[in-house]
Amino acid sequence: MVGREKELKIRFVPGRCELVEEDVDIPSRRVLITGATGLLGRAVFKEFNENNWNAVGCGYRRAQPRFEQINLLDSIAVHDIIHEFQPHVIVHCAAERRPDVVESQPDAASQLNVAASGNLAKEADAAVLRIPVLYGEVERLEESAVTVMFDKVQFSNKSANMDHWQQRFPTNVKDVAAVCRQLAEKRMLDPSVKGTFHWSGNEQMTKYEMACAIADAFNLPSSHLRPITDCPVVGALRPRNAQLDCSKLEMLGIGQRTPFRAGIRESLWPFLVDKRWRQTVFH
Repeated sequence: MVGREKELKIRFVPGRCELVEEDVDIPSRRVLITGATGLLGRAVFKEFNENNWNAVGCGYRRAQPRFEQINLLDSIAVHDIIHEFQPHVIVHCAAERRPDVVESQPDAASQLNVAASGNLAKEADAAVLRIPVLYGEVERLEESAVTVMFDKVQFSNKSANMDHWQQRFPTNVKDVAAVCRQLAEKRMLDPSVKGTFHWSGNEQMTKYEMACAIADAFNLPSSHLRPITDCPVVGALRPRNAQLDCSKLEMLGIGQRTPFRAGIRESLWPFLVDKRWRQTVFH
């Protein structure tokens, strides 16, 4: 279902430009996405926007001009945008995701992860989706605990210690975005769909194994990467195995998984130091 609205557009013709009013189709399904400027939020916004949803994204420091600028700690501002836009679905991607930061700055993390989430929860019923370590198309390598390893992989003239103790399940943000959309569409058809769900990739890998896979994906050496099998003694405590049970979503027919080597190649090739690889593969 779509509605029709008028939109002003600039049309360029030889020697001049003119302002014209055109009809545009507006999808009737509405979704509000918080944290739309972040790694996950960008993928979620794109997924809904490309699949017949009227998507509005919001952020804070990096919001304008593309997204709405909203302080999620301002309960009045949150109430106003929700009641003005009347979304059928809210996808809350804004969070402090880094365990070390959560531990070292508990008050700030609680404000974003608890208080802001509470402001949104007051306005809607909720289904919670828990996800593990994420990677995808990043604006800078430091956006993801997976992609940040790329410099250590590329600079093979320097030995690099890599954790080979914790078992992780790297998950592509495109897959999480697809799951969010599928879950939203399922919920609109069946209001009984609620609760806590999990989604993750199904390839079990340590950081050392991820780094070796990244090297293999780009035909780079990996002999300089050194596996460290001891339990880490610094930073926030983490479980040895971070596997999530995804069966609830699978039973609903929801899910999408991108093979790690394919996903990491797509995510990291713009950051290659050796541009010859880009020219060979992409031109």
